[in-house]
Amino acid sequence: MAGGVVVNTGGGKDYPGKLTMFVLFACIVAATGGLIFGYDIGISGGVTSMNPFLIKFFPGVYRQEQEAERNQSNQYCKFDSQLLTMFTSSLYLAALVASFFAATVTRVAGRKWSMFAGGVTFLVGAALNGAANNVLMLILGRVLLGIGVGFANQSVPVYLSEMAPARLRGMLNIGFQMMITIGILCANLINYGTAKIKGGWGWRVSLALAAVPAAIIAVGSLFLPDTPNSLINRGYTVEAKRMLRRVRGTDDVEEEYSDLVAASDESKLVSHPWRNILQRRYRPQLTFAIAIPFFQQLTGINVIMFYAPVLFKTLGFADDASLMSAVITGLVNVFATSVSIVTVDRLGRRKLFLQGGTQMLACQIVIGSLIGAKFGFTGVADIPKGYAAFVVLFICAYVAGFAWSWGPLGWLVPSEIFPLEIRSAGQSITVSVNMLCTFIIAQAFLPMLCRFKFMLFFFFGAWVIVMTLFVAFFLPETKNVPIEEMVLVWKSHWYWSRFIRDEDVHVGADIEMRSNGKIQGAKLGI
Repeated sequence: MAGGVVVNTGGGKDYPGKLTMFVLFACIVAATGGLIFGYDIGISGGVTSMNPFLIKFFPGVYRQEQEAERNQSNQYCKFDSQLLTMFTSSLYLAALVASFFAATVTRVAGRKWSMFAGGVTFLVGAALNGAANNVLMLILGRVLLGIGVGFANQSVPVYLSEMAPARLRGMLNIGFQMMITIGILCANLINYGTAKIKGGWGWRVSLALAAVPAAIIAVGSLFLPDTPNSLINRGYTVEAKRMLRRVRGTDDVEEEYSDLVAASDESKLVSHPWRNILQRRYRPQLTFAIAIPFFQQLTGINVIMFYAPVLFKTLGFADDASLMSAVITGLVNVFATSVSIVTVDRLGRRKLFLQGGTQMLACQIVIGSLIGAKFGFTGVADIPKGYAAFVVLFICAYVAGFAWSWGPLGWLVPSEIFPLEIRSAGQSITVSVNMLCTFIIAQAFLPMLCRFKFMLFFFFGAWVIVMTLFVAFFLPETKNVPIEEMVLVWKSHWYWSRFIRDEDVHVGADIEMRSNGKIQGAKLGI
């Protein structure tokens, strides 16, 4: 490729084009797919702390909680119920399975129809949950919600990474995480309001209102354009070039178009992406597709976000106070994610990962120490309001550290590192690993809290040390590198270069020279 380039912040050259209103609107609409995931994360923890919900579906847990409060017994164990945690975690098992089917839909029919399928399925699940009269209806509704989440999480990050200009890919992709945090905040606010409804049916409103974000992504996806990458891969070359001109805001797209066509031609040689992704040359991408979502869940964030009301109730907060504390952490989550949007394409992925990991580790040590000092191993204590507020302060600092690092980057980095021929398969692996680990953590948290006590925070802190060191040694900087040239990042890495032969790099010499300039610029922080 030659000529017609603009200088970007990565220290190299980029394809011509700018952020158009068309692309911005499309990315905002697509990112609303994160609302359904975020809403569910926030809503499930809230309703499981509502007494009318527990009385109707989990009376044994309610009696256990009341007994603990009357007798001042072990606070760590009063919510320990595998049936209760199955209500929360069944969604993630369903999402895991659905993500594999979503990969085929995303590749064959396009990204937008995968989003549409996710929105519609989530809508049906929300209706079933809101009308639930028994645990079976409740779990079935959760399974449908999980299928919706699986489709949305598989398609949205890929869509955003393909639509965005390389120099702004981080900012636009993190819109997905921003919508997740907004969904969590809205759910916490709704739980706070519905808990006050007299008659004990507020939980129905909380669960049924999941239909709102589901309708937003289902209807919104109908108006979304397909990405040029997807159109080319499905044989619509004329439409793809027209769409590329529109999304880049310029007619000078021959260079980028040629690169996309070359990537598509290579991808069509791959008839079995699930088999090909195991090849040695894809080892770096496959490693991160597994490691990043695995580590993301072992930060312990879902312990906080799923069970924030339950956790605060365990710390001695009253019902309203525990829900309000969850609202506060939700606000912090949204604010900190906006920080990531502003900084990710300037500071880069690595700096945010390393800073966020350090901050989370410090907070987990403090939180574990504060809880341990009061409750010890017996789990029996009266916690003063001021002391509890101090714990909440460090929980908020922990949430902030996650929200501008492992939260958004856990979706951004895997979606931008795969070549087109295995991109859908790679994203499915990322989603399935994320959902599997989320399922395991959600199912295991309450029993672990009962057995590990305050040491649980140190358990997750140890994992934060491991994942931070892993990023420091093995993750190359990917900011501002065009998505179809990402192989050059791995080829230049001190460790991953051993897996990639020269003949595996299918970009022209001029592209390679410019991309190496971007990579070196990213390393130097320019």
